[in-house]
Amino acid sequence: MYQERIRSIVAKSVKLSKDINDIQDSDDLYSVGLTSLTTVNLMLSLEDEFDIEFDDNRLSRQTFESIAALNDAVEELSA
Repeated sequence: MYQERIRSIVAKSVKLSKDINDIQDSDDLYSVGLTSLTTVNLMLSLEDEFDIEFDDNRLSRQTFESIAALNDAVEELSA
């Protein structure tokens, strides 16, 4: 539901080794350049865009590993 907005935010927030349009929803973002530091920047950008807050139990690699995982988290936090 939020994949396109998330893709746009990822593209603006993180320098990846592949173009965002070449990344599938299930692809591992860490394998294309996401790091622990850029994850923080991405999280803050997502929080601002969707007016949400990632709680402590969502601050894990699994939450940020793919567009699909981010979409699931944003959907749940937006509900």
